[in-house]
Amino acid sequence: MAIYVDETTKVVVSGLTGREGQFHALRNRAYGTQVVAGVTPGKGGQDVEGIPVFDTIAEAVEVTGANTSMVFVPAPFAADACFEAADSGVELIVCITEGIPARDEAELYQYLRLRDIAMIGPNCPGVLSPGKANVGIMPTEIAAPGRVGLVSRSGTLTYQIVHELTQRGIGQSTCVGIGGDPFIGQFHIDVLRRFEADPETDMVVMVGEIGGDEEERAAEFIRDSMTKAVVGYVAGFEAPPGKKMGHAGAIISGSKGTAQAKAEALEAAGAKVGRNPTEVAEIVAGM
Repeated sequence: MAIYVDETTKVVVSGLTGREGQFHALRNRAYGTQVVAGVTPGKGGQDVEGIPVFDTIAEAVEVTGANTSMVFVPAPFAADACFEAADSGVELIVCITEGIPARDEAELYQYLRLRDIAMIGPNCPGVLSPGKANVGIMPTEIAAPGRVGLVSRSGTLTYQIVHELTQRGIGQSTCVGIGGDPFIGQFHIDVLRRFEADPETDMVVMVGEIGGDEEERAAEFIRDSMTKAVVGYVAGFEAPPGKKMGHAGAIISGSKGTAQAKAEALEAAGAKVGRNPTEVAEIVAGM
């Protein structure tokens, strides 16, 4: 069993007729994902290589039975596309778009939480359940089916650690790139909770970054609620204090939000923490 997406996932793509939306949606379909519809206002009735395009998500869901929305809409309009998806009745939203204003993200977060709708992202690589479904932009060539779950704030580090695991013959149940913005739909704890309940996930790799206290809160959850082993990694051991690095949420002040503080919190909770992606894979291989 995978978390978030599997063989039953039916995807409607907002922005399918755009360059990025079309490229990745067709890659997802080629992998075996059920990409059943696209949405671009004013282009209803057209199709993209056999995928029907609708004017609204509600219409696409009604006609095709889509249960998952993937959003490639430009930043000024992406939040509205997510609101529309939430109102259409889908169970999951995967928002790839980066650069969405923080205020829009905060309002969207509250809206989705009140309705118990899961969203991965924004500003994320999406979700890959190897051998079952890919909803997003993750390179499937580096992944393999298996029993190690992965959740990460960093897209690039997701790819690197997945590749390191696969090179060692260690497959993955689901790989979740949650995004690094301050306001995202699913945090580490949300994903860890799903992995803990998944009978086909034996171990979890959790990748964090500097900034905020999400990893510290995840450490508390690991200590109090996880029975499965967790291997951690926190990017940014060499980051200078007070300087934003990479994602919008990656800013530290004094000792708060540093990689060292996060690693220590995870280790105190019982997780093993690697100091680089290769070491992470080596720890997993040795467990």
